[in-house]
Amino acid sequence: MILHPDQVAAMLDPTSTAHPGPIPTVIPTPPEWQVASSDGHRTLWVMFGIMVASSGVFALSSWNVPISKRVYYVVTTLMTIIASLSYFAQASGHATSFSCITVRDQHEHVPDTFHEVCRQVYWARYVDWALTTPLLILDLSLLAGIDGAHTLMAIVANVIMILSGLFSSFGAAGTAQKWGWYTIACVAYLFAVWHVALHGTRMVTAKGDRSRNLFNLMGLYAFLLWTAYPIVWGIADGARKTSVDTEIMTYAVLDALAKPVFGLWLLISHRALAETNVELDGYWSHGLAAEGRIRVGDEE
Repeated sequence: MILHPDQVAAMLDPTSTAHPGPIPTVIPTPPEWQVASSDGHRTLWVMFGIMVASSGVFALSSWNVPISKRVYYVVTTLMTIIASLSYFAQASGHATSFSCITVRDQHEHVPDTFHEVCRQVYWARYVDWALTTPLLILDLSLLAGIDGAHTLMAIVANVIMILSGLFSSFGAAGTAQKWGWYTIACVAYLFAVWHVALHGTRMVTAKGDRSRNLFNLMGLYAFLLWTAYPIVWGIADGARKTSVDTEIMTYAVLDALAKPVFGLWLLISHRALAETNVELDGYWSHGLAAEGRIRVGDEE
């Protein structure tokens, strides 16, 4: 229906009898954007530099180690290289998306309104964790001498935990979609820890007291870090009780402890304990061209 200008003026005039009542004053609330500030971006660039420097240190330290005994160095260097790529993607503004939820705004004298809260989610960190935490588990498994079957089970459980956390980050608030995935992630986490802790403690005993003490210390260290990650996730991505900057800085500290610090500790301790050596020959050390070829010292 098209109103005549005089009718519109009469409706807007509060003294006019044609005025049907007060005009609603509820203005829709614009979306709320929870994004990283300059502090968060600087933290991401600093972490990129730390991971690159750590990768260089780990790679250089492996040059005087025979290839057959270099598995710890390779695995640890790969962890920081992958983390470097992840932090570069985050710092440069790539590998990020938004997870939006609808929030109800209550008013006393007018109808309730709704607005969107969109939080920045750096999905690159989940790709990082899905690739690097299995490598960390592999380091611990090699250190303890855990068999391949239980090592594989722990790695797969860890990947399920990370992917479930990613799916939960984009789930609707307060729904089974969000907290159901979070529950699956927690169960997978317990399953991974159980495999590493139970079988690792049993297997490392045969290597001696020094190896057992090292594994127990590094295992406890890794367990505490792994426990901190889901707690931070529940507060930040889950309940959205912290800013994106705080989330970035907290994860940065955990990643620094879980990758460069853990890797440096492992490599230094490994050199001091001969019983922790893992020597791999065959394809790992000599390649396919050497297979079937008689080498000096081999039995005929």
